[in-house]
Amino acid sequence: MPKLLIIIGSTRPGRLGLPIGTWAADAARKHGGFEVEVADLAEFDLPLLDEPGHPRMGRYTNEHTQAWSRAVESADAFLFVTPEYNYGPPPSLINAISYLFWEWTYKPVGFVSYGGIAAGLRGVQVIKQIVTTLRMMPIADGVAIPFVMQHIQDGEFSPTPIMEETLPFHLDELLRWTGALAPLRAEVPQRRMEIPPGAPRPPAGAKPPTP
Repeated sequence: MPKLLIIIGSTRPGRLGLPIGTWAADAARKHGGFEVEVADLAEFDLPLLDEPGHPRMGRYTNEHTQAWSRAVESADAFLFVTPEYNYGPPPSLINAISYLFWEWTYKPVGFVSYGGIAAGLRGVQVIKQIVTTLRMMPIADGVAIPFVMQHIQDGEFSPTPIMEETLPFHLDELLRWTGALAPLRAEVPQRRMEIPPGAPRPPAGAKPPTP
C-alpha cells in the first residue's frame, strides 16, 4: 500500500491547520487507499533554511534536516493542508519544501486549503508552480474550505457534506497518480548519493554508495 504523508503547513500559534489536518487524516484512513501519516511542521520546528549544501547533494549537516528528509523520503504521495498568506502559501511550508530535493521527486501532491472567501486557493496556485520545479505532480483539483472560522467548533473542524464528499474523490485522483509515477520514482537516486546537478543518473534499482 502506498504511503500518504499529510503535511500541516502552518506553524503559527492559533492556527487552524491542526484540526483540519486531523480531519483529513481520518478521512484518508477511511478511504483505504493509503497508509497514512501526518507531518506537523510545528513539531518538526525547521529553522529558516540553514544547510550549507545544495539540497540536490543530500549532504545534510543538521539533525532536523535529516529527520525531515526521512519523513518525506518515506512517502509516495503528499497532501498539503495549507492556508493562504498574502496571496501565497505560509513561509513555513515554502521553507520545508526548499530543504529537500530528491525526496520530493516524481511524487504527486494534493491540497486541502482553507481561508476566507478565496478558501486558500491563491496560495495553492503558488505552491503548484514551486513543486513542479521539484518534478512533483500537483493534482489539478482539491478541497477548498471558504470562511473557515464558521467550521471550527470548540477547536475541532466540522466539515460540510460537500467537503466530506470531495476529499475521497481527490484522494482517488491522488492514488491514480501515485501508481502512474511509481516507475519514475524507482529511478530517483537514493538520499545522500551526492550526485551533483547535471550528472547522469544511475540505472533503476542501483544501490547508493556507502556514505
